[in-house]
Amino acid sequence: MGETAASSGAERHYRALEGLYASAPVNAVFSSQLAVTGEGRARISFEITEAVYHAAGAAHGTIYFKMLDDAAFYAANTLVTDRFLLTTSFNLHFTKPVRAGKVVAEGKWVSGRKRVFVAESRLVDEEGDEIGRGTGTFMRSRIALSSLPGYLGRD
Repeated sequence: MGETAASSGAERHYRALEGLYASAPVNAVFSSQLAVTGEGRARISFEITEAVYHAAGAAHGTIYFKMLDDAAFYAANTLVTDRFLLTTSFNLHFTKPVRAGKVVAEGKWVSGRKRVFVAESRLVDEEGDEIGRGTGTFMRSRIALSSLPGYLGRD
């Protein structure tokens, strides 16, 4: 069966969100890769190194927050094709320190389709253990996605 117009439009939006993520200057500091895996789902992969350690020799909480927030945000923004979402709140739970290796943040949309969206995310280390979890609330901004560098390959 051929691709439907809706699915091809959704796929274009997902790839455009990945381009938007890759173009963000902060991701030059926190090397990571986004994969939008379907409606309401996003996955971010990154490597923990000493560059993100706190004084006691494990990943600082900023890396947990960034990856959990980004995964939840992009999961929610899969449902919005015209506007950039903004994080309005985010609750974070640290469950295990991590010192090195590949970590994956998995984001999943939970509720909301009009103005406010709720999404959750979890961080999983190389052993498959959950090391953090978060829930965020996101709202539509006035910023058009199409105006942003990186979205649909726009420079």
